[in-house]
Amino acid sequence: MLPEQLNPDAIPDEQLTIPRCKELLSLLQAWLQEQFEAQEDVLTLVAARSEFTDLLLSRLWQKFGLNHHASLALIAVGGYGRGELHPHSDIDILVLSQKNITPAQGESISQFLTLLWDLRLDIGHAVRTLKECIQQGKEDITVATNLLESRLICGSVPTFEALQESIQPPKFWPSDAFFRAKREEQMLRHQQFQDTAFLLEPDVKSNPGGLRDIQIITWIARRQYGAMSLQEMTSFGFLNKAEYLELQDCQNFLWRVRFALHLAIQKNDNRLLFDRQRVVARMLGYPGEGNAPVEQMMKRFFQTVRHITELNEMLLQLFDEAILGNESTKTRLLNENFIVRGTHIDVLEPAVFINSPHTILDLFYQIAENPEITGIYSSCLRALRDARRSLIIPLQDLPECRERFMAILRHPRGISLPFTLMHEHGILAAYLPQWNQIVGQMQFDMFHAYTVDEHTHRLLKNIYRFQQTERAKLHPLFFETYNRLNKPELLFIAALFHDIGKGRGGDHSELGASDARNFCDLHGLDRYEGRLVAWLVKNHLLFSVTAQRRDIYDPDVITEFARAVRDEEHLGYLYCLTVADICATNDSLWNDWKGTLLKELFFATQRALRQGLESPPDMRLRIRENQRQAMLILKIQGYNESEVNLLWQQFKADYFMRHGPEQIAWHTRHIQDHVRDGKNTPLVVFGNHKTRGGSEIFLYCHDMPNLFATVAAILDHKNLNIHDAQIMTSKEGFAMDTFVVMEPNGEPVVIDRVPMIIQSLAQALSRPGYALPPSRPLSRRHRQFQVPTRVTYLPVKGDHKYSLIELVALDSPGVLARIGSVFQECELEVHAAKITTIGERVEDFFSLSRNDGLPLADDDKKKLEEKLIEKLNPSDEM
Repeated sequence: MLPEQLNPDAIPDEQLTIPRCKELLSLLQAWLQEQFEAQEDVLTLVAARSEFTDLLLSRLWQKFGLNHHASLALIAVGGYGRGELHPHSDIDILVLSQKNITPAQGESISQFLTLLWDLRLDIGHAVRTLKECIQQGKEDITVATNLLESRLICGSVPTFEALQESIQPPKFWPSDAFFRAKREEQMLRHQQFQDTAFLLEPDVKSNPGGLRDIQIITWIARRQYGAMSLQEMTSFGFLNKAEYLELQDCQNFLWRVRFALHLAIQKNDNRLLFDRQRVVARMLGYPGEGNAPVEQMMKRFFQTVRHITELNEMLLQLFDEAILGNESTKTRLLNENFIVRGTHIDVLEPAVFINSPHTILDLFYQIAENPEITGIYSSCLRALRDARRSLIIPLQDLPECRERFMAILRHPRGISLPFTLMHEHGILAAYLPQWNQIVGQMQFDMFHAYTVDEHTHRLLKNIYRFQQTERAKLHPLFFETYNRLNKPELLFIAALFHDIGKGRGGDHSELGASDARNFCDLHGLDRYEGRLVAWLVKNHLLFSVTAQRRDIYDPDVITEFARAVRDEEHLGYLYCLTVADICATNDSLWNDWKGTLLKELFFATQRALRQGLESPPDMRLRIRENQRQAMLILKIQGYNESEVNLLWQQFKADYFMRHGPEQIAWHTRHIQDHVRDGKNTPLVVFGNHKTRGGSEIFLYCHDMPNLFATVAAILDHKNLNIHDAQIMTSKEGFAMDTFVVMEPNGEPVVIDRVPMIIQSLAQALSRPGYALPPSRPLSRRHRQFQVPTRVTYLPVKGDHKYSLIELVALDSPGVLARIGSVFQECELEVHAAKITTIGERVEDFFSLSRNDGLPLADDDKKKLEEKLIEKLNPSDEM
C-alpha cells in the first residue's frame, strides 16, 4: 500500500545512505500528512508507517550484516509490535539472542542502533539474551506486556519462536497475576489524572477513558484467551456486536486526534494542551469561528472517553469473574427487581428497564437506601446501557420517573454515590434534556479545570461532603449554614441548573434560571420554592463577585448586596452554593483568603438584614469601636495611650473604618517602634494572619509618585499575587498601604522569602525613579487567549467621593504595574483595589480619585479608558 517512492526495498544498497534515509523519512511524514488531510482511514496510515519502518529496519539490519548471525532476531514490541505507529510514536524494538552476544555481534548491533539515532528515529531499544528477556519480563509488568505484543521484523525465526514459547502461561505471568497487575496499573495511572476523564487538557493516550484503557482490555483478553483484537473478543462473549462497534468507533476517533496532534507538534507528545487544541480541531475539519471548532472537538472527545470508561469498567468486572473467579456467592434480594451481589447491585430481569423505565430511577434510589452498595454489577450495567439507548423521550416526561427523581434528591445520601453513578452512566443526560446538552461541554479557559457537566457533578459532591459532621472543620460556616436550610433539595436543584445554560449562547444564568423554574413546576414544587431556586441560579455568581470584586468595607456595597439577597434564607442558600461552586471549579481556586472574604460579606450582610435596611449602620460608632478595641490590645502590649492617640490624630477616619482592631494595633505598634528608633526610612512589615487567609504587607513611608505601580512591579517580580490593597494617606502625607499577597499556589508567603521581599520593597521606596524590574514573559497557555481590555465605571451614590471602576484584561506578567503607571500618568490616586484572577484574565476593582481629591469627571474617565486599553491591549502581549 506504500507508494513505490517510499519503499526502502526499491533503493540499491550503495544508495542506502544516511541522507537518503532521512529523505525517505521526510517524504513519509509528508505523505502521511497529505493522506490524513485527504481523509484517508487512520487505521491504514498507522499500519503504513509500521510497514515502512519494518522495511527500513530490515534493510539496515542487512546493511550491517546482522542477518548473518543465526541466533539474532530483530523484534517489534509495544505499539510497534501491534503494527500501530502514529507519526511520532516511539519505535520500540528488541534485539534478541538465544546465546550470549559476542563482541563482534555487539559492535554490529551498536552501529545499527547508532545509525537509527542518527536518523533521529524515536527508538526505544533493548538488547538481551532470551534468558535476560524472560527474567526482566517476570519482574516488570510493562516489559511483560510489551513482550506479549512482540512481532518478528527480521532475523532468526527459531529465536523468536523460543521467545513466544517462553512467554506462554502458566510459567510467565499467569492470567490471574497479569489481570491483577494490569488493573493495579490502571488504577495508579488514573490517580495521576485525579481519577477523572474530564480535565480540560487531557492526555489522549493515558487519560482515564483514553487509548490505554482500550489497550488494557485487549491485553487482558489476549493473555487469557489469545484474542488478538477487539473483534475477536465478541466470540468469547465479553463484547456484543454493538459494544464492539462502539469501542472501535471510540478508538478510531482517538487515533485521529492523536495522529493530528503528532502532525501538529512534530513530536511524540499525547497531551492535548490548550495551545494545540485549535490546530488539531482545524486539522480534523471542525468548522466555525473563535472557539467553536475546539469546543466541538473536545465535546466529542469527552463523550468518547465517557463511553470507553463505562465499557472498561464493565469488561474489567467480567474479567474479574472469569479470570479470578470472583463471582459473588453472597447475594441479597432487595425487591422484586433488584438483588445485591457482594457490594454491587444487579437487576433480576434485564428487560425491566426497557419495559418499565421508572425502574431505572428505582435502581439509584436503592443505591441511596443501601449504603453497602458500592457500584453497579456488569450485567445490570449492560442492561442499563441498552435501556438508555432505547429511550425515545426524556425520563422526566414520565410522572413515575419524576416522583423517583425527587425521592433521590431528598434522600440523605441521594447526591453522593447515586448522583455520581447517574452522571457517569448517562442517566442524568437521559433524564434532563438540558443536561444532555452540557455533557462534554468544553470551557476553553484557564479558570475551569473540568467540563461543564463534570464541574456541576463536583459541585453536588462538595455539597454532600461539606455538610458531613466529620468534615465540619473543612468549611465550618458552610456546615453551620447548610444544617439550618429548610429544604436542602432546593440547593441541589439550583446546583444542578446553575451552569446548565452554558454553550447555548446568551446569559447562561438567565437561561438556567428559566430551565430551573420549569423543572420546579414540572416536579410539583410550590411557587415560592420555584422562585427561590430560579433566583439562586440567576444570581449564583453574585456572592463571589461582590466578595472578590467589590469594596465590602463600603456600607453602600453591603446595603446593595443585602437588598439583592432579601433575607437570611436566601443568604444561606446562596452562601452554600457559592462555596461549593468555587471549590468545584478547579483544585487550586479555593484558599483561605477567598474564605475570609465570603465570611466577612456573609456576616456583614447578616448584620445589615437583622438591623434593617432602612437603618444603615452609623460609621462613627464602628470607627470608635475599632479604636477602642485596638487601644485595649496596645495597652496590653505596653504602649502609652496618649502617644497612640497623638499618632492616630494623623490618620483619616476612613482608615479606622476599613481596618479591624487587630490590624490597627499591628500597624500602630510598628509605626511607633519605627519612629521611636529614629528611622527615616520606609517601613515595610510582613504578617501572616490566618484569619485573613494570606500574607499582609504594610507600608509606611512618605507618599511618592507611582507608589502603587512600584509595589505591584516588585511583588510581580517576586512571583507573588496581590489579592487586595487598601491605599491610605495620612494627614501629614505618609502612605499607609496594606497589600494582601499570596504565593501562586494560594498559600501565604514562604517565610524564608520574606527578608528578600522586604529588602526589595524598602530599596524601591527609598529611591524615587527606581528602575522597575522587567516583566516575565507571557506563558505558553496565556498566549492562546485574547482578552479585550474592558473598563466599566460602577454607579455610585451622589455624595460618594471616589470613582469606582471594574477592569477586565489579559492576566499578563506585570499587568498591575502597568495599570498603576496609567493611573499615575492620568494623575489619579488609588484608594482601594481588589485583584481577582480568573484563569487567563484579571477582573480588578479600583476605587480612584483625582489628585485634588475629587471623583473622576467624564473627560478623566474617557482618558483613563483610552490609556488602559492602549497599555493593556492583548495584541501587544503576543
